[in-house]
Amino acid sequence: MDRDGVQSDQRTAAEVPWNTVRPQKFLRGPQSRWRELVMLVRAFTEMLRGFRHLHFVGPCITVFGSARFPESHRYYQLARQIGAAIVAEGFTVMTGGGPGIMEAANRGAREGGGRSVGCNIRLPFEQQPNRWLDVFVDFRYFFIRKLMLAKYSYGFVALPGGFGTIDELFEILTLVQTRKVEEFPIVLAGSEYWNPLLGYLREVMVSEGTISATDLQLFQVSDDPVEIAAVLSRTAKAQFGLREQVSGARWWLFEHSLSADSGRGANKGG
Repeated sequence: MDRDGVQSDQRTAAEVPWNTVRPQKFLRGPQSRWRELVMLVRAFTEMLRGFRHLHFVGPCITVFGSARFPESHRYYQLARQIGAAIVAEGFTVMTGGGPGIMEAANRGAREGGGRSVGCNIRLPFEQQPNRWLDVFVDFRYFFIRKLMLAKYSYGFVALPGGFGTIDELFEILTLVQTRKVEEFPIVLAGSEYWNPLLGYLREVMVSEGTISATDLQLFQVSDDPVEIAAVLSRTAKAQFGLREQVSGARWWLFEHSLSADSGRGANKGG
């Protein structure tokens, strides 16, 4: 511990992975103006790079879920089926780009002849990009990655996962609840896993008044991949007027659209 009661990191600079952000420094409060300017420039550059890479992916459905499930797990196979069903409806599948559920959804999308996109986060453990991606963007900052996962999506599927999945799910629910974003369709898949949480929402949070009973209508629960894809497609297309169309790249902005054989997607109609 240091004098402020913060657990000190005793590793040398050579021992710390290059992509690690030391939380003690990041969260301790105001840094030098130079350090904060550097972070601002890094964040802006990362956001701009994300916008340029993802501009032509077409409307997406984002799939959240754990990086820890192996291929043999039933939730991996469920995510794979959901990915294939989503692209059959004309959407691009977007995930965090890592292994487990993310890999499964991307794999299902590719196997179904659709587009597969990943927004990976640099971590010193666990998260490496999977091999089923047509477009891949690497991010240093979680908040920018989460922005990209939401910005290009017209619906969300949450499969079983840990802290990261719960964080992503509840952030989207909060944005919809507070009307900071449109009322995008949200589906929880893997009902056996989610049932205890749903019980807590109903029996504790609604009972205590921290959420309203109507907030439980912000999402649906299903284990049927075809039904999930149909719900997402029907709601998103009806609400946002989506139609089959591919945006054109602007050569003078050095843009490159996805190749025609990278799948098919829908774009918002004008």
